[in-house]
Amino acid sequence: MKRFAASTVASMFASICAGPAMGQARLIDTEKSVMTVHVSKAGVFSAFGHDHEIAAPIAGGGVDVGGRKVELHVNAPALRVEDQKASDKDRNEIQTTMLGPEVLDTAKYKEIRFRSSRAEAAAGVWQVAGDLTLHGETHPVSMEVREKDGHYTGECRFKISSFGMKPVKVAGGAVRVKDEVELHFDIQLAH
Repeated sequence: MKRFAASTVASMFASICAGPAMGQARLIDTEKSVMTVHVSKAGVFSAFGHDHEIAAPIAGGGVDVGGRKVELHVNAPALRVEDQKASDKDRNEIQTTMLGPEVLDTAKYKEIRFRSSRAEAAAGVWQVAGDLTLHGETHPVSMEVREKDGHYTGECRFKISSFGMKPVKVAGGAVRVKDEVELHFDIQLAH
């Protein structure tokens, strides 16, 4: 779940940056922008598992507002499990699994990237579509992005199995990660 979250976050940020208009290229403010992946649990004994919250720091990217294009990069090994209800030991185990060969395989796939292909405004909401590259595979994703006071916010959902990853299972699948993850973002542009 965690591995998948990073890619979702990248696509969300990219769509946010496709907002309103100056007609010039601008960089994403990586210090002020936030992307978080939410991975939920499922299964018969899911009450014994954890939902996961993954921080996905944005490494770089930019927006050409006039051209309505966005590109966003996340350093996959920088993803961090922030589960408040989990013990330090559990967080470390989840982190290791998420970054390891069973999920994100960050030793092999170091970058998560989103490139927009379309951004259209309708009733104060941007419909953004583009290509998300995660775990060495590229697939289309879409999202809604809202702008308020210089913040571009939204969420994106996608299935990790679409990117060649298998949801983690414990106890023969009695506790497992849901295939679909949610990526939430709040993107700001540099001045």
